[in-house]
Amino acid sequence: MSKTKVLNLKDKINGNEMDLSLCNLTEVPVKELAAFPKATVLDLSCNNITSLPPEFCNLTHLIKVDLSKNQLTCLPDDLGNLVHLQHLDLYNNKLSVLPVSFSQLRSLKWLDLKDNPLEAELEKVAGDCLDEKQCRQCSVKVLQHMKGLQEEVDVAKEKRLLKEKEQEKKREAKQREREAREREARKKEKAEEKERRRQEYNAQMAQQAAQETQRKKKEEKKKNRNGQAADKKAGGVAEPAPKPSTRGRCRSLIGLLLKLLLLPLLGLAGAVALCRLTELRTEGACVAVNEAADGAAVALGAAADGAAVTLAAAADSALSWCREQEVLVRQLAEHLSSRAKELMESAVRATTAATTSKN
Repeated sequence: MSKTKVLNLKDKINGNEMDLSLCNLTEVPVKELAAFPKATVLDLSCNNITSLPPEFCNLTHLIKVDLSKNQLTCLPDDLGNLVHLQHLDLYNNKLSVLPVSFSQLRSLKWLDLKDNPLEAELEKVAGDCLDEKQCRQCSVKVLQHMKGLQEEVDVAKEKRLLKEKEQEKKREAKQREREAREREARKKEKAEEKERRRQEYNAQMAQQAAQETQRKKKEEKKKNRNGQAADKKAGGVAEPAPKPSTRGRCRSLIGLLLKLLLLPLLGLAGAVALCRLTELRTEGACVAVNEAADGAAVALGAAADGAAVTLAAAADSALSWCREQEVLVRQLAEHLSSRAKELMESAVRATTAATTSKN
């Protein structure tokens, strides 16, 4: 409604009664009516109202409401909030059912539902409502009927709630089972993953051990090859010389003996050359040396002829003798060597003495 119509509501009030009948209304001015809490009687008859807004149930100060001769098809679900309502006229509307909360209108004493297309059971309970008494009886019977419906609704609601609770419990149980399965699956997956990692670790360790063993074997083989090569090389270098035979040893001794014999001869030859080729040949010592050398030359010439004849036989016998008397030969060689040294020393002393006497 417009502000003008709101202001005009003051013209519609008379004491505690608000008369809005025959105003061609299509909706109820709830907000405007809430501004007049002292108007406990509301007449909305003979309009074109098809429904009541939910806010209409907040007008709890109403005691008497006349909604006859409108086009109402339903009432708000919270109509039971009008706990002070005692008189309700719904004559000649298009109602077929009443809200379940209708049973909460405990103060209701008068009700008119005639000329509405009510359901058969509700129509039978409501009666004809032809006079004041029947309207009072209608309010009582309808309230009882609606209380029964309310109880049925409450039972159905309770059953529905129980069913919902059971379903919720089942859902929770299924959820717990699902979570338990998921936890078990995760646990199993973790165990399998751990086992897989352990197997991979063992395989890796085994592979490393095999590689280490193979490496050690290779090193051992390499060491063995190097050792064998070193042994072969050392064997080739340090291989002991073949032990000389007895014949070879005897030949060596004979050669040594001849060399030792040549040393004093060379010494004597040197002394003879010194006495013959130098000015010392006139000295007494050199004269004696020269005479001895001449005698030795004659003797050696004679001896050489005999020695040549017997040299071969002597060599064979000497070889046999050397085989048997190797030690004696060595001693003899040492003795001859010492004697040759003494002879050389004597020759040197004689030469030195001769030089000294000349000076």
